[in-house]
Amino acid sequence: MNRDNQDPRPATTPEPKNSVPVSAKPKSSVRTALLSIAVSVFVGALLIEGAARWVLDDGMDFDVEMWKYARDIKRVSSNPQIGHEHRPGTSGIYMGVPVQINALGLRDREFDVARKPDGPVRTLMLGDSLTFGWGVKAEDTPAKLIETQLNEGQKEPRDEVINTGVGNYNTTMEIAYFLDRGKEMKPDVVVLNYFINDAEPQPKRQTSIWREYSYGYVFLASAIDKLSRQYFGKADWKTYYRDLYRDGAPGWAAAQQAIGQLADYCRENDIKLLVVNYPELHELRDYPFPDVTAGVQTVAKAHGADFLDLLPSVADLEPASLWVSPTDAHPNRVANVRFADAIAKKLTQDFPEVYHRSASQNDQSASYTSTTSSLNAGESH
Repeated sequence: MNRDNQDPRPATTPEPKNSVPVSAKPKSSVRTALLSIAVSVFVGALLIEGAARWVLDDGMDFDVEMWKYARDIKRVSSNPQIGHEHRPGTSGIYMGVPVQINALGLRDREFDVARKPDGPVRTLMLGDSLTFGWGVKAEDTPAKLIETQLNEGQKEPRDEVINTGVGNYNTTMEIAYFLDRGKEMKPDVVVLNYFINDAEPQPKRQTSIWREYSYGYVFLASAIDKLSRQYFGKADWKTYYRDLYRDGAPGWAAAQQAIGQLADYCRENDIKLLVVNYPELHELRDYPFPDVTAGVQTVAKAHGADFLDLLPSVADLEPASLWVSPTDAHPNRVANVRFADAIAKKLTQDFPEVYHRSASQNDQSASYTSTTSSLNAGESH
């Protein structure tokens, strides 16, 4: 055979038709690994979501219940200064308590916005979740307890106290609501209910599918926040509150300005104004925030508003006895009875011409307050 005519290419073994190129095997392994990871994450997320919905959710976790309330009942307000508001006609059960929102977007009975010339004295309660009555029945909110007391012994109710509280409002949002809509109710008296976190900046709505629909996300976010505060240096509740009132804090500056605007409107329209300071209910006997209370009182007095500090009304009780649950320090019925007694007494003492009270009636009211406070101190939520 002539070597010059031989094929110079080396002989090769033909590849089987079903073989995979060596270079493709690593890519296939990577795809398989990524798919396995994705499936594991998906299954894990489903397990977490299922556990959160059907095992962990007992209807009494503050973070989850507040999330449900926001999801079910709140909406973005057309007024950016108000931020968010209740959707009229909505309802739900939160912290084991039924919540019903009326046609005006308030947690109250239905009533006419227009005033009748001979109608009841109208008191408007501005506030956040404490005024709203988080964790208590509608009749045990401060507004309704005050209304009940003001009408005590009357054949026909001559006082109505309207609850305009909305969860997660701060002072600027409460006053923006009043100047936009609340004023249309033509109140005789406005009570601005102030809590220490009312100096927070206006919350910004953050939307995502996880935030809107996932129980698991809420549980995990809550757990991470608690662990961060306990072990990783995130500010504890005392530090957090004090930082709201540091020099130049924008939320506190905005709250002071808003209180001035409210006071000016009330003065110009012959509306009485009372600023009420609610205590933080973790420590009462050695209260950690007297400087904040003093600051709120100074602002109120500077604008000619009456002022009431509610700390003395509950200082003799154990803090936990005033909470709606062992992990939620919102005021329960026991606390709200004490608060309502103190506010009703202050209203009738400071504005007797509005509430049709004589000096003798005020003495009787004071006696009633003392008696009911003693009786209700032993009640549980």
